[in-house]
Amino acid sequence: MRRSWAGALAGVCVLTGCTVQAAGSEGGQQPPPVRIDISRTPSDDKPRAEPSAEPSRKPSPKPAPTPPKVLFGPGDTGRDVRELQARLRQVAWLFDGPTGTYDDLTEQAVKGFQGKRGLARTGRTDEVTWQRLLGMTSEPGQWDLYLMGGQPADAPDARCLTGRVLCISKTSRTLRWMVDGRTVTTVPVRFGSQYTPTREGVFQVYWKSRHHVSTLYDSPMPYAMFFSGGQAVHYSSDFAATGYAGASHGCVNVRDEAAIAELFAQVRNGDKVVVHW
Repeated sequence: MRRSWAGALAGVCVLTGCTVQAAGSEGGQQPPPVRIDISRTPSDDKPRAEPSAEPSRKPSPKPAPTPPKVLFGPGDTGRDVRELQARLRQVAWLFDGPTGTYDDLTEQAVKGFQGKRGLARTGRTDEVTWQRLLGMTSEPGQWDLYLMGGQPADAPDARCLTGRVLCISKTSRTLRWMVDGRTVTTVPVRFGSQYTPTREGVFQVYWKSRHHVSTLYDSPMPYAMFFSGGQAVHYSSDFAATGYAGASHGCVNVRDEAAIAELFAQVRNGDKVVVHW
């Protein structure tokens, strides 16, 4: 009965972490004490879950920058292209024109301008290129835009509507060859400077000279059609080369040699000449 009680007590102590020693035993020997390690608990024997690792986050790729909007490019035509060409002339990247057509020379000029300023050398005029060019140039005037001609002709003067007439407008800088109110051909022309102005009024062709050379200025005046003293309509190689950047000594210059050669063949002595604003 005693042994049963002791065994039970030992079981309780095992559960509570005690040290149990029996009160007595047969033979006078006492069993060794039962030691329970209470530093560990049953839960310590269970495998511990590893802490969950944070998911790796890769940095989101930066979106590619939006390329600037292209305003003009090869093949485009119009007044805006003329302005582009006039401004490129101001910064010495273009020497011809303006023509109003975005040609190969314009594309190469734009590439050069872009490369000099660290911009992408596309040859197309985008918003960034255009703003940079605007900041370096001034607003071109009417005859900067039409330096080499090409401007539309204005309405003919009323005095040009009858007969055979060389109808010359200082406003649009054009010459219309008209027969009975019908325009046969139109060419750009330039006039004298403020010191040697081209006279205005109604005149007649009184002399034609195919290979004329000026005795006053010692300069060639091919296809000359004289209408007022020493003033004549004639071809000018200088006008063909420099456009409205120059001026005549009072004559009406034509830059298209083929056109004035055809005109020279059609105009007769006695035909009317009207120079007007």
